[in-house]
Amino acid sequence: MSGALVTQLRDSLGKLETMTRFALATLALASGVYTYLGVRGLLDGTATIVFFAAIIYSAAVSVGIYAFWTYLMRLFPHVASASARAALLGVMALGSVMIIAMSSWLNAAALAGSAALEQHLAVTLQDYTSDLDRAHENALAAQSLLPDIQLASERFARLAAQERESGALTGTSGSGSVVQLLSQMSSQLRELESSIASSRDEAQTLFETGQEHLVAMRSLVSASGAIEPRADSFAENAVMLAGVISAMEQTSVAPSVKRAAEDLSLGFIAPIADGGDLGLVDRQDRVMGSIQESVAAQSLVLSQAADDILAREPVAERRFVPMSSAEAVLRYAGDFIPSWAGAISIDLLPSVLVLMLAVAHAVLRDAERRLPYAERVSAADLIAAMEVHRALSGIPSAPEPEVDQQENVPAPAAARDATERPEAQTGAPSRVSDKIMPIVQAANPRTRKEGS
Repeated sequence: MSGALVTQLRDSLGKLETMTRFALATLALASGVYTYLGVRGLLDGTATIVFFAAIIYSAAVSVGIYAFWTYLMRLFPHVASASARAALLGVMALGSVMIIAMSSWLNAAALAGSAALEQHLAVTLQDYTSDLDRAHENALAAQSLLPDIQLASERFARLAAQERESGALTGTSGSGSVVQLLSQMSSQLRELESSIASSRDEAQTLFETGQEHLVAMRSLVSASGAIEPRADSFAENAVMLAGVISAMEQTSVAPSVKRAAEDLSLGFIAPIADGGDLGLVDRQDRVMGSIQESVAAQSLVLSQAADDILAREPVAERRFVPMSSAEAVLRYAGDFIPSWAGAISIDLLPSVLVLMLAVAHAVLRDAERRLPYAERVSAADLIAAMEVHRALSGIPSAPEPEVDQQENVPAPAAARDATERPEAQTGAPSRVSDKIMPIVQAANPRTRKEGS
């Protein structure tokens, strides 16, 4: 790289300093504004207290971000050693984490807070919908037993009618003890059937009420306008829906079915045979024993079916937990990656500027080391070297030009030459090059090595 390009690069870095300050100040101000919007929803108190507290916090964030990146832009590009750069990179990483903790998540809350709250309401709505469906299924699970109970009841009633009309079981028609026992079993099963049917109607009514609450909650999620009042109305419907789900859990008749099934077997009381002769009595005893075995089998089937229903996992009680926009953004961060990326980029974009300046200064230092020594010496350096050489050689410094006091013009050139000419005073070489070259050679390490 030539000296002209080095000079151009140095001038470009100088011209970019104002733009760098302006960009950094703009980014810090933008971060402060979004931090104010985000932190305002987290504070409680009067409107005045919330306003001033949010303003102070956002101003502190803006100043902190501006100061942090200004320090790095001033220091990092000029540090050349690897260990020092690694230390500053560690400081940059630590500061970036702190900036994300105090500002970026609040910026994300300002950018996507309302959408995150709507997401929270939508997820909660899905959970309540699932809970209502499960509670309805549990409440209606006992309905699957209804066909078996109806068949058993009809079978006992049919056998009682056949025994009464034709004596199908004992061989003797009439309303005896067998008919009474069969009618008793049929009556108990019909009562159980009626209980299951009534629970179905109650469960259906509660399910329709829960559906109405779900429709209202769904409309609140998809409605437009401010999210806070919608969230409050959503919470009210969620509380009422939770009550409906809890009531529906209580409508399950599975425990009643289990108790009724056990009563059929354990509470079986056979009547005394009332036949007119010993043969009929014996036949009635045998039939009632068969009826008892049938009732025990039916009781076992119903009890096992009720146990299966009771083994289902009950619907856990769910409560709607309101949250702020900042909390919602944190919980559902995966759904708002673009907003998080924008919020973090506002705060950490100056790191790119720091790295760009570091690369430019590194290139500039390397290019300056590669330039010839004569191109690295500026006029100011040369004048300073000449003054040092005069001081070391005992040559007095050149006097200031004399000015004619009367006409206010410089003294004649011949007089100045005679006064300024070094050889007229010390006998030193008269040519400027003869005085400069020894200074340059003395200052150039390469020349000293060759001379030695």
